[in-house]
Amino acid sequence: MTTVGFIGLGAMGLPMARNLVTRGFRVRGFDMRREAIVALVAAGGAAASSARETASGAGLLVLMVVNAAQAEQVLFADGALEALPQGGIVALMATCPPGSVEKLSERVLASGRRFLDSPVSGGVAGAKSAGLTIMAAAPAATFAAAKPVLEALGDKIFHVGEHPGQGAAVKTVNQLLCGVHIAVVAEAFSLAARVGVDLNVMLKILGGSSASSWMLNDRGPRMLQAEPEVTSAVDIFVKDLGIVLEAGRETKAALPFAALAHQLFLATSGRGDGAADDSQVIRSYFALNGQPLT
Repeated sequence: MTTVGFIGLGAMGLPMARNLVTRGFRVRGFDMRREAIVALVAAGGAAASSARETASGAGLLVLMVVNAAQAEQVLFADGALEALPQGGIVALMATCPPGSVEKLSERVLASGRRFLDSPVSGGVAGAKSAGLTIMAAAPAATFAAAKPVLEALGDKIFHVGEHPGQGAAVKTVNQLLCGVHIAVVAEAFSLAARVGVDLNVMLKILGGSSASSWMLNDRGPRMLQAEPEVTSAVDIFVKDLGIVLEAGRETKAALPFAALAHQLFLATSGRGDGAADDSQVIRSYFALNGQPLT
């Protein structure tokens, strides 16, 4: 498998596609933004003018789109699935609800193509460094066929199950923990600020204590910046925690912490900060407590 079609050349998709080029794959990419396609071509990839052209002749088609609705659009309405050769693999790498992934996979499999449910974690930094965590669900033969591509994109590849939807379920659990961790770090900082503790000192103390976490050490410093670089936007967690809650409804699982965290990200977005770095959920805590933004 040497030709990879890649749809969705965004903040994560473009560096992922570049990594495939670097590893010797022929990559044909498409995105609604012309500048993203130009950037891929500059890195050694090939341009496609449509989703259909991207999939034509490809052994594997990566979808790094925003959501399940976009995946459905490019596969069926825009003709990508029809153009993909029989036996070709659709690798859905976006974060989508498990139920939606199952439905998409049924339609793909019925067409004679294969389907790999393979969401990723690691953000822009992981995409650039080929250090993504990939949670893949598919029959063993499909996983094995796609593995060389996955290994060009991530360094932690997990085969989590045979059935599409299982990868999405694992990613859903991951996002539940990520979102709640970010929100609770913001809550802790808000309390510390309320009682007059220097947050830079607080971060040093917490970072070396039993209260430490990866999210604390990654997002904590950015919470102390007025306008940090955006590595993952607030609106991503509005979407992803919405997926978590949808999964909870479908399985009748109570998720009270996830629901509260979702409301805080939603409030941050509603205040006009949806495009800000997700660490800026702390702004909602400061607003709730009548504290000035730091």
